[in-house]
Amino acid sequence: MTKPSLPQGTRDFNAETVRKRTHILQTIREVFELFGFEPLETPAMENLDTLMGKYGDEGDQLIFKILNNGLHHPAKQQQATEDFAMVVSGRSHSGITERALRYDLTIPFARYVAMNHGQLALPFRRYQVQPVWRADRPQRGRYREFYQCDADVVGSYSLLNEVELMRMYQLVFKRLNIPVEIRINSRKMLAALAETCGAPDRLTDITVAIDKLDKAGSEKVKDELSQKGFSASQVALIDRYFEAAGDNTTRLSHIKSLLQKSDAAEKGAAEIEYLLSYAGDQPSAPVLFDPTLARGLNYYTGIIFEVKATGIQMGSIGGGGRYDDLTGSFGVKGIPGVGISFGVDRIYDVMEELDVFPAGVQAGTQLIFFNMGEEESRLAVSVAGMLREKGVRAEIYPDKSKLDKQFKYADRKGIGYALIIGDQELANGTCTVKNLRTGSQETVPLENLTTMNFAL
Repeated sequence: MTKPSLPQGTRDFNAETVRKRTHILQTIREVFELFGFEPLETPAMENLDTLMGKYGDEGDQLIFKILNNGLHHPAKQQQATEDFAMVVSGRSHSGITERALRYDLTIPFARYVAMNHGQLALPFRRYQVQPVWRADRPQRGRYREFYQCDADVVGSYSLLNEVELMRMYQLVFKRLNIPVEIRINSRKMLAALAETCGAPDRLTDITVAIDKLDKAGSEKVKDELSQKGFSASQVALIDRYFEAAGDNTTRLSHIKSLLQKSDAAEKGAAEIEYLLSYAGDQPSAPVLFDPTLARGLNYYTGIIFEVKATGIQMGSIGGGGRYDDLTGSFGVKGIPGVGISFGVDRIYDVMEELDVFPAGVQAGTQLIFFNMGEEESRLAVSVAGMLREKGVRAEIYPDKSKLDKQFKYADRKGIGYALIIGDQELANGTCTVKNLRTGSQETVPLENLTTMNFAL
C-alpha cells in the first residue's frame, strides 16, 4: 500500500493554522472594504492562451498546464504523441493542453474586465482572495499553491489610485502588527535606463536581471547581463544605476542625474515624488524609493510596489503596480489599471516568527456538554441550542464514555468549560459548570446559563 503524501509545495492546514490565516484574510478584507473595493472571484483554471505571454519567458515556464480530457482514447493518444514534439519545441500546445491553473489574479481580472467592461461602472475597484498555482521550486516562503489577496482599480490614470493603494498597505500591516518597508519605483525609470544604455528594445532583459539583485548580488547580475550580450559600457552604466544610496531625495537625485536626457526618467521621477509627498509619517511602514525594484512581470508600465517585513529574512510579502495596457492583450484598448497583492502565506510565516498573532485568534469551542446518558444528552441538545443563540461556541460529546476520556478530549481541544448534566442535575433543573483551566466548579440553574460569561 502506498504511503499517503502531498504534492511537493502544497500543505494541509490544521485548525490552529486555519484560524490564524482567517485572521489575516479577514483583516485584509476589512481594509479592502474600508477603501470601497468590491469582491470578485474567477475560475481556478483559465484558457492557456489567456495566461501565456503575459508573465515573460520565465513566468510562462511556471504555469501549471492541465492535460486535455479524453487522452485515454487510442486516437487521441496518437495525436497527443505527435503534438508533444511540437509542445517541447514551443510551436504548439493544442491537442495536449488548452487550459491551465491561474498563475496570479491580475491576468484573470484583466480577462474579466475585457469581457464585461461595457457593464462596469468605471473606475472599477475590485478585490479578490483566491489560491494561485506556480510550478516553482518549493522553499521557505515559496509554495506551489498559495493564496493571493489582490486589490485593483481599472478605468483611471490618476496617481491618487496609487496613493490609496499605498495607504492600504500601511493600514493592513499596522493592523497585523508587522513592521514593513514599502518600496516604490517606476517602470519609466527602468525604461529610461534601457534607453540611456542604447538598448530600448531590451527592457525585459534588464528588468529580469535586476529583479534578481537581492538574491544573487550585483556581480552575478552583471555577469548575466554580459552573457545576454550587453557591452561593458552598458553594464557599467547599469552598475552606476545600482549605486544609488542615501535617503529618498538623494537616491532620486542620483538617478535623475544619471538619466537626465530621458523624458521617461523625468516622468518617472515626477510619479515617485508625487507618491512620496503622500507617504506620511509612518514609522512602522516607511515608503522608500528603490531604483533597483523591477517587478519582472512584463505588464507593468508605471509605478511599482514591493513590501518587505523589516528585520526578517523573507522575500516580499506584497507587491504590484500600474499596467495601463493590460486589457489591450485581450482586444480592449484604453482601460488603464493599477493593483497590489498581499502574499498571505509569507505574511503568516512572518507573523509566526514575530509572534504577533492576537491571543483571541485561537478561540475554538468554549464549552462542552459531557455525555451522561440518553435523557441527559437530549436536554443538553436543547440547552446547547439556547447558548449558541447567544453566540456561545458549544459542543456535545457524542458518546457515553468514561468521564476520564471526555476530560482528556476537552483538554486536547483546549476547551475552557465542561457542563455536566447527570441524574441529580436532571431532577433539579441545574447544571454543574467546571472551569477546566482552574479546576473550580459550581452548580447553576439551567435558565441562568445564558447569562454566564464563558470567555476563554
